[in-house]
Amino acid sequence: MKVLVATAETQGDRGNDFHYAVEGELVRIDSPCARDRRDPDGGCGCGRSFAGLNSARPTTTARIADLPLSRADVAEALRSSLAQQGWNPSWAAEEAGSLLDLVADLPVGTVVGRRFYDVVIRRPAVDVPDRAT
Repeated sequence: MKVLVATAETQGDRGNDFHYAVEGELVRIDSPCARDRRDPDGGCGCGRSFAGLNSARPTTTARIADLPLSRADVAEALRSSLAQQGWNPSWAAEEAGSLLDLVADLPVGTVVGRRFYDVVIRRPAVDVPDRAT
């Protein structure tokens, strides 16, 4: 299943990039705080970053990965993360569905950024030719 995972790829392409999440962990899109609600480039950074489900740490870049997870697995990972961070875990199934729908049509390997609730392509998927063995 295609999911969003934290990545350091393309970090530094923008002057306000940051990557504190764990490389490869599932990420979600948090609501922006009052400080960033009008400007995704605001001082907090929550209007332009993804949040790691395990670390709860942010990154401004994520990558589309194909992982052996079901929709139910993604919802459970999200439910657990929300509960651990003090959010309402009943949102998990709906939020997981929205995240999965958001990336469904993007090729694996695409690196994306975030502008509020939209993802923007920062680097298209790169085709790696098969090596002859």
